[in-house]
Amino acid sequence: MISATQLSMRFGGKILFRGANLQLNPGNHYGLVGANGSGKSTLIKIMTGELTPEAGDVSLPSQISLGTLKQDHFLYENDAILDVVLMGNTKLWKALKAKAKLLEKEEFTEEACSELDALEKEIATQDGYAAESVAAKLLEGLGMPDQIHRKALHTLSGGYKLRVLLAQVLFSNPNILLLDEPTNHLDLYSIRWLEGYLHNFPGTLLISSHDQNFLNAICDHIVDLDHETFKIYRGNYDEFLATKADLLEQTHALLEKQEKRRDDLKTFVDRFGAKASKARQAKSKMHLVEKLEASMASLEQAPSSRRYPHLRYEQCRPSGAISLKVKGITKAYGQKQVLRDISFEVERGDRIAFLGPNGIGKSTLLEILAGSLSACSGDFAWGHAVQIAYFPQDHAKHVQGSISVLDWLAQWDRMTQEPLLRDILGRVLFSGDDVHKPVEVLSGGETARLLLARMMLQKHNVLIFDEPTNHLDMESAETLWEALKEYPGTLLFVSHNRRFVSEVANRFIELSPQGIYDRRGTFEEYLEQRDQDLLTATAKRESGKSKMGAEAYETAKQKQRERSQLERKAKAAEERCHQIELKIKILDETMGSPAFYESTSREEIQRLTLQKTLLEQELDQALLAWETSAQLQ
Repeated sequence: MISATQLSMRFGGKILFRGANLQLNPGNHYGLVGANGSGKSTLIKIMTGELTPEAGDVSLPSQISLGTLKQDHFLYENDAILDVVLMGNTKLWKALKAKAKLLEKEEFTEEACSELDALEKEIATQDGYAAESVAAKLLEGLGMPDQIHRKALHTLSGGYKLRVLLAQVLFSNPNILLLDEPTNHLDLYSIRWLEGYLHNFPGTLLISSHDQNFLNAICDHIVDLDHETFKIYRGNYDEFLATKADLLEQTHALLEKQEKRRDDLKTFVDRFGAKASKARQAKSKMHLVEKLEASMASLEQAPSSRRYPHLRYEQCRPSGAISLKVKGITKAYGQKQVLRDISFEVERGDRIAFLGPNGIGKSTLLEILAGSLSACSGDFAWGHAVQIAYFPQDHAKHVQGSISVLDWLAQWDRMTQEPLLRDILGRVLFSGDDVHKPVEVLSGGETARLLLARMMLQKHNVLIFDEPTNHLDMESAETLWEALKEYPGTLLFVSHNRRFVSEVANRFIELSPQGIYDRRGTFEEYLEQRDQDLLTATAKRESGKSKMGAEAYETAKQKQRERSQLERKAKAAEERCHQIELKIKILDETMGSPAFYESTSREEIQRLTLQKTLLEQELDQALLAWETSAQLQ
């Protein structure tokens, strides 16, 4: 159990929470929700010891391991990706490093033998002999194939480095897991895998996320950070919304009832308080008024931190029937091919979600279409009367400097007067002196809302969004998709938020190394049709074998023979690995017996240790041969 008592914290002059209490019980999965800037990340940092609260205490039971997602990937830049994950289990990693250093010695003393025995026992206790397999599965689930597991961490992009750190904390297998927006750098496929993993996590989980579907899938309780305090609701996010709405309605009804009762009592006191015959009754009723006002005060809460923007997007005029033609777009960065021969057409009114794993080129494609990037080959043409607006994923390139919020917005339309500019800014929650803030000090959510304001100021008929909900709280994200559902123009967007995709899109273009998969309909229909089409394609490939000409048939037979040879090689390599593992297991059992180091001579210990080292080297070579054969199949 983890508990927080009488916690108080502020950020600048803003109170985040005060005198707040929270208790997280073993085995429960809690979703932490609240508006941007309400203190969710601050609460997690207080619980992990990164921040000290102004008042109050956090209590953790002794012998409890706490896991949290760190952002310090720079500590591991030159370490192998798999090793970074293994470092999540500190005891195991120390034992493995100490064993490797010990085995480098030319001669073994009795002290070294004793130390090796202790290390072997520690490694076995920590399930060290299966550790690499477990770590590899975590990395693969998060979208990183085994071919890169031995590469240095610095070879990955920032988003993938954070995936490695996520795998590290999951590998540590903590009793309590605290995660702050873990899905921000994950694609839809990795999010789906993480959902399954966290759903089955046996410990206590506290997770902050703006992804409603994600919270619905893994949480059985919701911690609502609002009104400067915490309140826990039983159930998933949808159940929390319904319960909170009901409680709010009941509170308002009770307050109205008590206000009416108080006003009636006050009327009686005002009317008869001066009459001697009614003085006793008036005094009694005045006491009732005081009790009612105290009761009403207890129901009053601090103002809610949740605020909803008011978004509305209008098109300048309809575009032509064909809004966009893309033909043969190809893009590479050095030797890395990102897009290959991408072609499609966009019709007026299409709402296209571009899908695919991270790194496949979705954002690159949108940058090319928005004119921010050039393709290596191929071209595209916007249709008649098309005017586009672009919401970039990297806000810093487009919103920077000491210019004020008001002046930044004004530069995009010099004809618009200040009152209208202030009105638009007010609709995205910049009011009063907020409009004079320098854009360089804005938070991620504020910068995103400012970009949304620009898209309202300049009317267009094609809107392009690249991960628009990354920095938006749930209230802003919900307002955005409701506004886009009403937008009459054309939409092109990339998003890993499934709620956003399912609410807004009516067409789906999935990018893959094999090309694009293009389907219209709802998100659910797309998923169902995609699975069906994959099955159909497989069946066609199988039936096509019987229809091939003689030459094609012989070619296919030759490929089949080569594939069979590779399968036999892979099977032989697998069997060799198995035999070596058995030999290592026998040595481990022998060397792991309680009396081994006391009853065995130093020469025999050195001989067996050397034999095990050679077998492990042989196993590495056999595994490499097996993996190579398997990949060539």
